[in-house]
Formats: sequence, C-alpha cells, structure tokens
Amino acid sequence: MPSVRIYQKKQLRLDLLNFRQSQMFKVGNVGVAAVKNRLSAAQGPADSAAKPLTKRYAIRKTKLGKGNRRDLALTGDMLRNFMVRTVSENRAKASLSTRKDRIKAWVNQKIEPWIAFSPKNRAAVLEATRRVLAEMKPRLIIERALGGKQR
Repeated sequence: MPSVRIYQKKQLRLDLLNFRQSQMFKVGNVGVAAVKNRLSAAQGPADSAAKPLTKRYAIRKTKLGKGNRRDLALTGDMLRNFMVRTVSENRAKASLSTRKDRIKAWVNQKIEPWIAFSPKNRAAVLEATRRVLAEMKPRLIIERALGGKQR
C-alpha cells in the first residue's frame, strides 16, 4: 500500500498521487475543514458548547480581544497548522506540523477532545465521499466495459 507524505513550504505540492489518493486527499480536506469550522464556532465533540475556559485564562484572552470562548484561536497557529499530512489509497491523516503545536494540541485534547469527528463532521465527510464516488462512477463503468481492472 503506497502512501505519499505531503510537505508544505509556501504552497501545497502534490506529487505522485494516483486517482484514488487525490480523491482521498479531497475527502480528508473536507474532514479537516469540518473540524476547523466546529472549533471556530466553539463547539465540542458532540456539537454542543465547548467546555468553558478557566477564569484566569478567560480574563487574559478577553483582554487580548479574542473573546472568552474555547475556540483554540488565541494566536491562530495551532489551527492554521492542522491539515492533511499523509494520504494513502484508503486513509488520510491530519496532524499539526510543529512540535510546539503538537504539545498544545495534546494538552487541549486532555481538557476536552477536539481532534474528533462530531456527528455533523461525520455527515459532511460522508457527503463528500458520496460526491467523490459519484464522480468516479462513470469512469468505473467504462473501465469495466473495456475489460480493465475488476476487483
């Protein structure tokens, strides 16, 4: 099972992706975007309100003009670095790029799970998967009719 590791410098560059991996990359990006949207709305893993911040941290964050909700966006670095990193034929893995952000994510994960799909996130990923399969269907029918790969 070949996999591709994606590194981002200034722009995202996709090398050696076959059809299935590029489609999985699309589905993975939909999943990451759904999680980021949920987090920016300060929702927890069950699509309800996230846990409140501690009193001191809420005061500090409010003084900086960032509000007092658990939206993981004090500096914005952690969510900006959360993206699809590894894509294979049947799996897309998202993670954070820097060690500092991975440690912050681990601590926040212990407070309240945030790197998880909520029911709405699952629905968004399933819808994206249905669209990808609908795009693939005409090609698969033609390939089978011409005697191509059949599993």
